[in-house]
This record gives sequence, structure tokens and C-alpha cells, in this order.
Amino acid sequence: MNFRLPEKNSLLRLSYFLTLFLFLLLFVGNDLATAQNRQSKKQKPKVYQLTETDEAFLEDLEHRAFLYFWEQSDAETGLTLDRARTDGKPLPTTHPSYNIASVGAEGFGLSGLCIAADNNWVTPVKAKERARKSLDFLLNRAPHKNGWFYHWLDKQTGERRWNSEISSIDTTLLLGGILTVRQCFSDDKEIVKLATQIYERVDFPWMLAGSVNLFSHGWKPETGFLMARWKDYSEQMLLYILAIGSPTHPVSPKVWYAWKREWRTFYGYRYLAAVSPLFIHQYSHAWIDFRGKRERRRPYTDYFENSGTATKAQKAFFQTLTKEFAGYSENIWGLTASDSQKGYIAWGAPPREAAIDGTVVPCATGGSLMFVPEITLPALLEMKSRFGKTIYGNYGFADAFNPNNGWVNQYVIGIDVGITLLSAENLRTGKNWQWFMQNPEIRLALKRISLY
Repeated sequence: MNFRLPEKNSLLRLSYFLTLFLFLLLFVGNDLATAQNRQSKKQKPKVYQLTETDEAFLEDLEHRAFLYFWEQSDAETGLTLDRARTDGKPLPTTHPSYNIASVGAEGFGLSGLCIAADNNWVTPVKAKERARKSLDFLLNRAPHKNGWFYHWLDKQTGERRWNSEISSIDTTLLLGGILTVRQCFSDDKEIVKLATQIYERVDFPWMLAGSVNLFSHGWKPETGFLMARWKDYSEQMLLYILAIGSPTHPVSPKVWYAWKREWRTFYGYRYLAAVSPLFIHQYSHAWIDFRGKRERRRPYTDYFENSGTATKAQKAFFQTLTKEFAGYSENIWGLTASDSQKGYIAWGAPPREAAIDGTVVPCATGGSLMFVPEITLPALLEMKSRFGKTIYGNYGFADAFNPNNGWVNQYVIGIDVGITLLSAENLRTGKNWQWFMQNPEIRLALKRISLY
């Protein structure tokens, strides 16, 4: 559009400028309004319509998953076993995992108390009592270093086990549950006080271990900080957000944009990923509601959408293996770090790993229920329908099974049961998101990193 200024009449010139100003104001205003409307429409979370059958299945799955944390956690310390038998029978004293608790699993279990009380699986009084005892033990008796906890502890005494590290990511998962009960049971002043003290005690800058922006994976008293750092896109988003929002020991918001973003592409699906196990796309989302949120700085990532895309890519990958493994099909798929016939493997897909042997890991699909229920819920329903007699037990699905040769794992693993529980609840009601997101520190952190 070309504009030519009148040359002589000053009033005409003034009228021209006023008209042009009003035109631009109207144009820009309409453009901004349109952008805001588009953004508000984009941010509105999609609601997946569950059938009565879906609801009944998810409630049963969640209830069984909760029972793992209720039955396999010590009533006095609150510490949760790292693994247990699918039938709930105790492990023999000679078993290498006997009495070994995982603080990461306990984080899922604390959130489970809120879900259970809300569903009347246990009374709110009993749930609060368990939460109170757990928090008191963590604050006053469990060994820690600058507020960070050991990965594995003795279930009854809380003593360090397996020569484990002070773990940054497992402490993070624990804090997810701690801050959930702080809001869910906010009418209990003791729970609020204990939870707040545990969170505010964590020295986040210390775990940077001399780095400006990248957290260490952990620390050992014998050797100091672990060399590995959270330098790529993985399950550490909750760690960084807890640190940025800390009211007592915060780190700079710049750390959020310091870790590397690498993109993968498979069958047209493009998504962020550093390693292949699907859990890296799930754990932080169990607590942080990323729906409709996008970074306002490069690379402008929508992390909720990214996790859904990664899950879709995995399903597409499994369809390429159906000729090699006849047990894989449209609804029998899923792989993330798990047990196998050859022991525990940190596997995933894509790409094709040599270790893939036809195994299916139900928590891979279960942990992504909150992202893409249209492909994950039918998968779990078919797994239960076809193999339920052998793979669906006291605590829900066995950790892994192989539909190609009939092998079924006799164990469940706490963090795998936990991500299934929280993901299912987020799909069904969104309440775990709701409780956790009420924490002002989390909202502040998201604002500081321009992710909203």
C-alpha cells in the first residue's frame, strides 16, 4: 500500500496523520486480539471422552497401583520398596532387593495418598496420618546431604543401601509427592509445615557442583559428585523448575535454557529426546501440568505435545517390527526401561536396539495415558483382555512380559507402577496436576522461564 503526503494544506496533513494513526491502531489491535484468541484456544486442554468401560478399567488399575504403595511402604517411615512380587508376597531375606526402598518410588506413593483419599480407597484421616509420618521421617531421621536424599534406603531404618548415590533425580521425584500432599492436605498444618521445611532445606546451587547451569546426577561421600550431568532433554524438567522456584536456595532461570535440545525424527514424527526410554517424556509431567504451555523463547517447545509425539513415534516404530515379532500388533506395544528375561535394561525405541526381543512394558503406554489416550488406552485394554490372567495382578500390570514366547515378569517396580497411577489419574480427573500446580513456587518458576 502506497501513501502520498499532501504537500500544502497543514490541516489536511494533520488529518491524514490522525487517520493513518487510527487505522494502524485498529489494525494492530485487531491483530493482537486475533493472536490472543488463537492463543487462548490453543491453551484450552483437550478433553478425552472416557466411556464407562474406560472409567471402570482406569479406576481399577489406579486402585491396584495405589495398593502397591499402601502395602509395600513402611507404615512408620513411609519408605516404599523399590520392587515387589506381582502377587504381593514378601521377598525372601536372601533376595538382593529385600527391604530395599526407593525414594523416587515414595514420591509417587505420596501423591497416591491424595488420589486414594479422594477416591475413598482409604479414609482421609489414614492418608494424612501416613503422609505425616512419612514427612516427619524424611525431615528428622532420613540421611541426607544438604537436603538431598540417597537413592536407595533400608525400608525400616532408612539407612543407605547398595552404596547408592545422593540422587538429584530421585530426590526430585520425592519432592513432587511432598509438594502434592502439601496442597492436597493443606488443612493439616503439620503436613504443610513438614513438607515446606523439606523443600526449603534443599540446597539446589550445591548440586550444580561447580557448574554455572547444569546439575550433577548426584554425589557420593566416597568420591564426591558424579561426572554425569543433566545436560540434554530428559526427565529432569521437574528438577530445574523446583530449583528455579525455590524460595530459599534458588538458581538462575538461565539454567532452563542451558541444556541441549536435540531433535529426533521417525516416520514424520519430530520430537525432543536425548535417549530412547519413554519414561524421560513422562516423569516431570506426572506433576507439572504442561498442557497448553509453550516456551516464549527459542526453541518455543510445547513439552506436553512433545511427549505425545514421542509416544506416537514409538507406536509407529513397533508397527515396523510386527514381521519380526508376531506378538507385536496395533495395540500390543510399548517399551521403556524395565525388567527383561536377561535382567534390567534401560531400553526404549526408536531406534532399533539390538536388545529388543519382543518384550512389552505396560508402563510405557500407561505412563503416556495423559498425553495420547487415543492410542495408549486401547493398548492397555487389549493387553488386559488378552493376557490379563497372567500379567494383571495385585498391583496392576506386571513390569514386563513377552507375548512372543509367553514370558511374564514376576515383579512390579515402584516407579513404573507410580507413573502409571499418576498418568491415569491425570487423564481421568487431572487432580494430581491440580494439587501440584497450586504450589506458588512452581507457578513462579514457570513465569521466570517464560513457559506459560
